[in-house]
Amino acid sequence: MKKYQAKVLSNKQVSKRYWHMVVDTSMIQTPVKPGQFFHIRCADTFSPFLRRPLSVYRINEETTEFLYLVKGQGTIAMSQIKEGDTLDLMGPLGTGFTLDQQAKTILLVARGVGVATLAAVAQAAYNQGTHCVAILSARTKEDLLAAEFLEGFGATVYKVTEEESTSHVEHIEKVILRDIFSQYKIDCIYTCGSRRLSRLSQKTANKHHIQGEIALEEHMSCAMGACYACVCDIRDQEKIKSVRVCIEGPVFPLDKVVME
Repeated sequence: MKKYQAKVLSNKQVSKRYWHMVVDTSMIQTPVKPGQFFHIRCADTFSPFLRRPLSVYRINEETTEFLYLVKGQGTIAMSQIKEGDTLDLMGPLGTGFTLDQQAKTILLVARGVGVATLAAVAQAAYNQGTHCVAILSARTKEDLLAAEFLEGFGATVYKVTEEESTSHVEHIEKVILRDIFSQYKIDCIYTCGSRRLSRLSQKTANKHHIQGEIALEEHMSCAMGACYACVCDIRDQEKIKSVRVCIEGPVFPLDKVVME
């Protein structure tokens, strides 16, 4: 695991709850994959002590972008980082998403900040000529920050929110069956950000015999597999076993993750 001192090019508030950070990562020679994350030191102080994992939002040749929700001590401190400051980060870490080169159309199902994780998938899919259909779920329309970003990569985006009473699972399931599967042949499903939508994605993938992947959001204290704070259960043939999300994940085959 390598640690870097990276220059912050911008760190701006883009909605009431979300911030967008752009970091110069030109010194990192390791390719960054969608679904991977960086472990970031929030402030040059002893408090908050623990780093915060941020999934990659957009991957460029010399920069990496993060979209993050400000809700606790760590991310509040992170929002106070200024342009030109030096960011202490480790990464890229974890197992990323796998994109089938032969896939024609894929479905993204994301909730909240999980949209940031799947945005990098849409970018990679566009680069290889794969069309994305996306269901983006959020509290309010203002929180649907990545919608235009995905549409810029040619994605067909369905937006659902609590504000409009359209984000409940029953409605989303109707959208999938009525509007999406009736129009597109979906080759793979990718999901992140909501346990209930992840269960729906798993159910849909099983029903239609489609492969899928899920990025799990767990509290990662060390990101090195030492603390076992981010353990989840997966199916391994006929057995259930516990794995560390930071090391074996955060991306797993959708049909392997236990979500009961």
